[in-house]
Amino acid sequence: QVRLVESGGGLVQPGGSLRLSCAAFGTIYSIGAMGWYRQAPGKQRELVAVDIGDHKINYADSVKGRFTIFRDYAKNTVNLQMDSLKPEDTAVYYCKAEKLGAAGLWSPELWGQGTLVNVSS
Repeated sequence: QVRLVESGGGLVQPGGSLRLSCAAFGTIYSIGAMGWYRQAPGKQRELVAVDIGDHKINYADSVKGRFTIFRDYAKNTVNLQMDSLKPEDTAVYYCKAEKLGAAGLWSPELWGQGTLVNVSS
């Protein structure tokens, strides 16, 4: 069964750092874009950072200079290093893989279960 599994969320004080990890499990042949989205309470899910392939990366303006995405194409993983965290970064963070080809499956998009990041003093 193909799935995305996230880890690394938690409680952190403002100004602190967290590192999120996401791994795609299963017999995977290809993945197009792979990245991170977040959804704060009462708000729509939004893009945080995405690697669309060939290490071409897009960041939300709100995280530029603070967050860094790194994708390992060979291991089908994507990490998000989050520094200088702010209370407004509090949200559930979701990993997403697009155009995923795997044994017995092709999916335009696949989401992880989400991991909570809480930035609070």
